[in-house]
Amino acid sequence: MPKRLALPVASYAVLLVSALQTLVVPVVSNIQADLGVSATSASWVVTANLLAAAVFTPMLGRLGDLYGRRPVMLGVLMVVLAGSILAATTSSLPLLLVARVAQATSFGLFPLSIGVLREELPPAKLTGAMAIVSGMLAVGAGLGLTVTGLLMQNGGDYHQLFWLATALSAVGIAGVFLLPRREPVATGRLDGAGAAVLGLALVLLILPLEEGNDWGWGSARVIGSLAAAVVVFAIFVLFERRISHPLVTTRMLTHRPIVIANAAGLFLGFSMFAVFLAVSYLVQTPAGVAGYGFGSTVLAASVVYLLPGTAGGVVTAPLGGRLVGRFGAKATLVIAAALALAGFAMLAVLHDDTWEIIVGAAIVNTAVMFGYAALPALLIQHVSPAETGIANSVNSIARSVGMSIGTAFVVTMLTRNLIPGVPLPHESQYVWIFVVGAALAAAAGILVALALPRSRPVALSVREVEEEEVFGAAGLAVPAELVRKSAT
Repeated sequence: MPKRLALPVASYAVLLVSALQTLVVPVVSNIQADLGVSATSASWVVTANLLAAAVFTPMLGRLGDLYGRRPVMLGVLMVVLAGSILAATTSSLPLLLVARVAQATSFGLFPLSIGVLREELPPAKLTGAMAIVSGMLAVGAGLGLTVTGLLMQNGGDYHQLFWLATALSAVGIAGVFLLPRREPVATGRLDGAGAAVLGLALVLLILPLEEGNDWGWGSARVIGSLAAAVVVFAIFVLFERRISHPLVTTRMLTHRPIVIANAAGLFLGFSMFAVFLAVSYLVQTPAGVAGYGFGSTVLAASVVYLLPGTAGGVVTAPLGGRLVGRFGAKATLVIAAALALAGFAMLAVLHDDTWEIIVGAAIVNTAVMFGYAALPALLIQHVSPAETGIANSVNSIARSVGMSIGTAFVVTMLTRNLIPGVPLPHESQYVWIFVVGAALAAAAGILVALALPRSRPVALSVREVEEEEVFGAAGLAVPAELVRKSAT
């Protein structure tokens, strides 16, 4: 009986991950109003979660290898439960940020859940099970947006969202508790010091990007924080060179194909949250006051404008896998960049009608799904079998950092040069967000097309591509037999 629970429990855990990620996106402005803080400060409710996820995810995957996945999953869910209760009961921004950092440990449930499937299911059922679990990322994101809209209609209290997260976490604990106990699959130690240094470097990088409007872009605090980020990143690299079980190997930071893959991951993460937040803010802007926008409710912003593109991931993610199998990872990444360019360009020019926003956001979301399908296949072509796990972990960090930068960029653009007498940005500031997204998409496409080494498309079946995609998205080692085939 416990073995039969592996798939439903893993599916639920991954659904919880993505639901917690999107629950707060449409209500950042509500949190700002309730707490009486600036838009920049309120945006840390999203940014702090993503930054913490960048550090926690590879660490928790490693802890699952060292101590067993079931106990680590239980520990994660208990931390998420505690964070959700804190978020549901506090009206303090610092405590809410602590709660969101605690909830960020949920990102580790994805690699841990894939590990559970590998332990409990026979090979013949593994690929189909992983496809179902991976699909829960899109389903959970859509569910999070839908539930947010429903709970927040008619002026609902955003604390309800965190009470819901509390209940969902409790159900997850009960499910994971029923899983069978397994022995750890690895020995060694966790690079906690490296993770702490990386976390400090990321905070020093993102903090001035978030606070630049308030601090002044030429101020000593902004320049000093960015300079300190460079120094701490350098210390991180030197530290990782000297230990036997590093969080990130030096090769992952210097090998050109891997650097390009990580740059692409950074861009894809940026695109996902830039379009999420920009569209959410844009459609909720009252047209009668600002001269643009739709005066949308949180329900409409969630369900009408954001949900179609997110839910479409159930279809577009498998399609991305087929593109990789047919044309190769490099070509698929170029296609993804071209789609992102088209989507952002459309939003920059056409954003006066509802259908224009829906279609533009859906195109960008499709580009992200295609890119996420291509990255694991690209990485395994350029690393040894022993390095696929760490390569995917680093790429996972890059995607999370990109999400954080996307959030910081949107908030920075929308909190400067406000309309006189109205605490709202000019329409041109949204246009600039979309223009920058399009420019970055063009740069990413050119970088991948020209700088990546030429490689012929790999003769992988759709099933094998789907396996690569799920392992890679989870930051795990791709099975050696797939790596060998891709390298031939």
